[in-house]
Amino acid sequence: MRKRSIEVILGYPIYVGTRQTCIREIFETLDRQQGRARWLACFNPHSYKTAIGRPRFAQALRGADWLVPDGVGILHASWFLGGRISERITGSDIFRGVHEHMQARGGGRVFFLGSTEKTLKSIEARMAIDWPALTVAGSYSPPFTKSFEFDEISRIATAINSARPDVLWVGLTAPKQEELICKLLDRIDVRFIAAVGAVFDFYTGRIKRSPALFQSLGLEWLPRLMQEPRRLWPRIFVSAPVFVWHVVRERTGRDVRWR
Repeated sequence: MRKRSIEVILGYPIYVGTRQTCIREIFETLDRQQGRARWLACFNPHSYKTAIGRPRFAQALRGADWLVPDGVGILHASWFLGGRISERITGSDIFRGVHEHMQARGGGRVFFLGSTEKTLKSIEARMAIDWPALTVAGSYSPPFTKSFEFDEISRIATAINSARPDVLWVGLTAPKQEELICKLLDRIDVRFIAAVGAVFDFYTGRIKRSPALFQSLGLEWLPRLMQEPRRLWPRIFVSAPVFVWHVVRERTGRDVRWR
């Protein structure tokens, strides 16, 4: 596989490329991958802020095979630091792009890990309509917990391996989903894994994604903040300012205070 182009922002190796380039690289993985699965995570100001106080999460993000710029703040930071990132790549982009390519190529097997049984059933029903050539090999709704212990990880790994999927979608919240993927990597037989956060809810319509106009203007966060103010206000009013301040300090050559 070709060497991926990255740009380091605040110590994290962010993918540089278009959505289509990323999808193409993922399919090279699906065609040729042997051994440990390759995986993708999304990077935004909130994940950066969260990782400051969570070393395992920081390590997981740095270890992802693709750490894509999910968030207009990453694009602005790249421009401010003289970088080359020019296109945002979201979990929804990867979810749709991978499925469209699999459909065009005649099919494949996918597994969904996360969310509720009701949401997972809705995903399976919609998948049969949107991408009929694909097989939903299985799904697993884990118990609500801050972190997963050995027994639960073993049950998850068994369920995935029994289903024999090509692609594993993990729709939990960060940092739980990325840390769980790292614990599963050496225990499951799958070619590609993606941590896609709220994409399960977007796909089923449980949470409405912001209109295209807001996305193009870099304001996707605004309608979502109105839908989920309690959950999202810390991302906008705490995480984003910390990220901006640290980017400014990096540009000016001053030491960042990790707090």
